[in-house]
Amino acid sequence: MSKIPVGVLGATGMVGQQYIALLNNHPWFEVHYAAASPRSAGKKYSDAVAGRWVATGGELPAGAADLVVGDANDVSRTLVAAKRGDCAFVFSALDMGKEEIQSLEEAYAAAGIPVISNASANRWKPDIPMLIAEVNPDHADIIPAQRKNRGWDKGFIAVKPNCSIQSYTTPVYALIRAGYEVKRLIVSTMQAVSGASYPGVSSLDMIDNIIPYIGGEEEKSELEPLKILGSIEGGSFRNAEYPKLSAHCNRVPVVDGHTACVSLEFGEKKPSLEEIKRVWTEFKALPQRESFPMAPAEPIIYREENDRPQPRKDRNSGKAMAVTLGRLRPCNVFDIRFVGLSHNTVRGAAGGGILNAELLRYKGYIG
Repeated sequence: MSKIPVGVLGATGMVGQQYIALLNNHPWFEVHYAAASPRSAGKKYSDAVAGRWVATGGELPAGAADLVVGDANDVSRTLVAAKRGDCAFVFSALDMGKEEIQSLEEAYAAAGIPVISNASANRWKPDIPMLIAEVNPDHADIIPAQRKNRGWDKGFIAVKPNCSIQSYTTPVYALIRAGYEVKRLIVSTMQAVSGASYPGVSSLDMIDNIIPYIGGEEEKSELEPLKILGSIEGGSFRNAEYPKLSAHCNRVPVVDGHTACVSLEFGEKKPSLEEIKRVWTEFKALPQRESFPMAPAEPIIYREENDRPQPRKDRNSGKAMAVTLGRLRPCNVFDIRFVGLSHNTVRGAAGGGILNAELLRYKGYIG
């Protein structure tokens, strides 16, 4: 099978770099086009990221080094790349204002170029799917309605959710799928500095410190799971009524890996701790059944040690795409409590975007 040529918008930023790194030697996709801000446009990619290559995995992939960076604001140039066979769709890692991102991603889709986005700008549009491939792959099937609503032919927009929700949404969904109603969650996240992009938070603010506020994170953490766990009705999404969520989001001096401390209340049917562990460890979904390249073999890993998960020890588990859980125990207020960990720039960003692209290829929307 020949590889599908793809582009990366915002290719010089932290998440864009992760896309470039993770797509190196991908069996289905190959980066043929990179675009970024006007100040990077016209440069070789290696020059545009010189001195600030921070992606996981070390060296800049040789295949990307000589790409000439385009201007991400110039949709027509990307369309030229698409027409010559260098860009079947784009990954969006744009870093600009919300309205600018909305407008630009819609312009790409209107031009016939599918957009798989890491940005939050379009997450709450009623006909745009917000995907975790193991949880709501059926939400991709709103794409024909999205195209019809907007008069688009081949283009569409699909987004991934916020990195802060990855460490608990999949475990909660696994319990719901097993037949247990989840009523309420209280979540306290400890979020890595790489979630603030590069150069991120000042070292003088972060070293020997915790910052108990991340703008917009608590709202995203409380609302996005409800769209993901919701349903398609009449060509738009209807949010799930439960679980009710309350989130506290904190920035901590960790490079990569978002940790969540979760207290959870069930409905009338309450599983034992051993049953919960069984549900989590046996959980598999479409990406595992179909062996998607970016999918972890075990999407949920449970650690029995009292002091796990830990970011340095567990963030790279399952190709940095698994959710690692631990410390499951009774809760004195709700029913259970546990700790979850996921890699925020892989599972929570570029890796999650690539897995969504694999899902969309499987469903026939790209490729």
